[in-house]
Amino acid sequence: MRSVILYIASSLDGYIAKLDGEVDWLFTDQGYGYDDFFARIDPVLMGRKTYSQVLEFGEYPYSSKQGFVLTRSPTHLPDPNVTFIYQDMVPFIESLRRSPGKAIWLVGGGEVIRLFLQHDWIDEIILSIHPVILGEGIPLFSPSPDSHRSLHLNGK
Repeated sequence: MRSVILYIASSLDGYIAKLDGEVDWLFTDQGYGYDDFFARIDPVLMGRKTYSQVLEFGEYPYSSKQGFVLTRSPTHLPDPNVTFIYQDMVPFIESLRRSPGKAIWLVGGGEVIRLFLQHDWIDEIILSIHPVILGEGIPLFSPSPDSHRSLHLNGK
């Protein structure tokens, strides 16, 4: 079974983006292991809000990988870089995990991370904490009824 890796950055106070989705606070002065990580993964999977934010950066950065966008709305312009998944998300993700290939990169955002945590689909978390305090924003882990869960580190 393919593993799912949440490779993401957060502020010191636990936010993955400002309230408007902006990530201009992220450090970009070096690669921080990104190239090695990118070689480990095959598909990228993200939510619609994260996809929209990525498009604002200019050229789509993951065109060499298969891309999927989870969304509740089927009304999107076609994009040759991604497939929009708006129905039967759970069976789709379970099927993707069972398919052959490299690890799956869960890019974000908050709602998709929550879905993956609820279904215990995240196998590895690579979290870069930037020493920035945003004060508010989109939290890495949203409060939920089952938010008290233990994550197993290093297979323990």
